[in-house]
Amino acid sequence: MLDVSFDMEVYDGYWNREGKILPDAPGSDLKQFRLNPGYAKRIADRWQVSAVIPMVRNENFYENSRTTTFAAGDTTISLLYETFDVVTCVWSVESLEDLVPAAYLGLALTIPTGVSPFDGAERSFDVTGRGFYRLDASASVEKTIWPWTLALSYSYGIHIERPVNREYGHWVEPYNKRLGDRRSFTLAGGYTYFMETDDNITLTISYSDLWEGTATTGGEADPATGLRRRSVSGVLAFSNMDKSFMTKLGYSQAVKQEDWGENFPLTDIVTAGVTYVF
Repeated sequence: MLDVSFDMEVYDGYWNREGKILPDAPGSDLKQFRLNPGYAKRIADRWQVSAVIPMVRNENFYENSRTTTFAAGDTTISLLYETFDVVTCVWSVESLEDLVPAAYLGLALTIPTGVSPFDGAERSFDVTGRGFYRLDASASVEKTIWPWTLALSYSYGIHIERPVNREYGHWVEPYNKRLGDRRSFTLAGGYTYFMETDDNITLTISYSDLWEGTATTGGEADPATGLRRRSVSGVLAFSNMDKSFMTKLGYSQAVKQEDWGENFPLTDIVTAGVTYVF
């Protein structure tokens, strides 16, 4: 399976450590564009591996200075396991067995192939990656009773400690740094409309909550770190009859409310993508 998507992310202020919303500097124009080519392959009846290697372009105008950066982002390699033998989607509930959802278990490794503050980035506007390996374990359940779908997913990620001797282009006294553990939760609901040709259009609305604990520097917790972001999103997808081809258009927004985020930018993300199954 091939999947290619394009994101445009527009920045509009940020939450500080206390959860208060603060504006960017007057006249700022901060954007990031991402091209996300991905490939997935089924290696056994229930097993699938995938990889995504994004390319990132930052375009920023901040305090009368314009900067542009183009580089790779962080790569993600994933392994997915399906716990079911037969498709669990049904048209009506006639027995308890019809209520059994599809369940998935996953592992994902993030590889720091992007430009981070601890490697080549000289300014925050140059950053295209975080600079750390991270291992995530995930679980999700999904139930479809046509035309409705409900899905719930949770993941937990651990960053691997690394040595640091450089910060934004400046050499520093060497120390070890580890970002905090990361957790994410998503609840989604969808409705599918079937055309006379058996092609279909699906609208999915979701709510996501992302947390990351405080980082440690030289073994000591850094109280200025950690983050949280709550967001809502909608995706409109078109799929042909056999689901071998799909296009999608999505929009995601950080919820612009006090105390609904910490140490994180407020952004709007527009996504367009195409998926082709061999």
